[in-house]
Amino acid sequence: MTWQLKEFHMPEVVAIIQARMSSTRLPGKVLLDLGGRSVLSRMVERVKLARRVNRVVVATTVDASDDPIIAACQAEGIDVFRGSLPDVLDRYYQAAKHYHAEIIVRLTADCPLIDPDLIDQTIEALFEQQADFSCNRLPPPFQRTYPIGLDVEACTFSALERAWHEASEKRQREHVLPYLYEEPGRFKVVQLNYSRDLGSLRWTLDTPEDYVLLKALIQRLGERNDFTWLDVLEVFEADPALAVINQNIHHKTMFDVEEHQTKDN
Repeated sequence: MTWQLKEFHMPEVVAIIQARMSSTRLPGKVLLDLGGRSVLSRMVERVKLARRVNRVVVATTVDASDDPIIAACQAEGIDVFRGSLPDVLDRYYQAAKHYHAEIIVRLTADCPLIDPDLIDQTIEALFEQQADFSCNRLPPPFQRTYPIGLDVEACTFSALERAWHEASEKRQREHVLPYLYEEPGRFKVVQLNYSRDLGSLRWTLDTPEDYVLLKALIQRLGERNDFTWLDVLEVFEADPALAVINQNIHHKTMFDVEEHQTKDN
């Protein structure tokens, strides 16, 4: 495989966080305040703690509505890239090419509780099993054992490039990597699972109810940003009322696609 380690060479691992302001259920969510700083700022800092990641990039869109993301990233010295609004696969591919990524870690900016150790474990699984794609969850209708909001996907550049060339359906372009895992045998795929099934827990940010929950969790964690996902779980399980806050939210599947009202530039 093209990504295999060569003597004295460690591949360039780039974590790319997709972010936009035009969320349909909670517009502007990635720049909302969470414990005195933005959701995106918290997430970038946490991703940078991953030992296996060489660079963290925010990939937003060319749409004018995402100018605030550019400004926020520039103010904090965060690498930022602009690409297609509807074709997120192309946005990832162009960002990966621009930053010479050999391994791409796909993350979404609505996961401020993302865990750096889980990112490292997902990357290490890709290396150890010489896979094309690794993850710690797959979207519905597939199964997951980690809470929603800890989602990590990693792939080789060659796999991403092949998907970019061959994926033709709208959902494959919007959700970035379904082409790598939806058909068994097309690529070598490895999925990490936890010892318990916690896949029904929802720690992501997609609705006002999610925002209420995340603010409560961050407050109970002392507004610090050096916690682990197991610290979050401890807080969560100590107060069953927390799970009630967003229990009725429907989680999107890989078959859900959006009709973008703004034309892509």
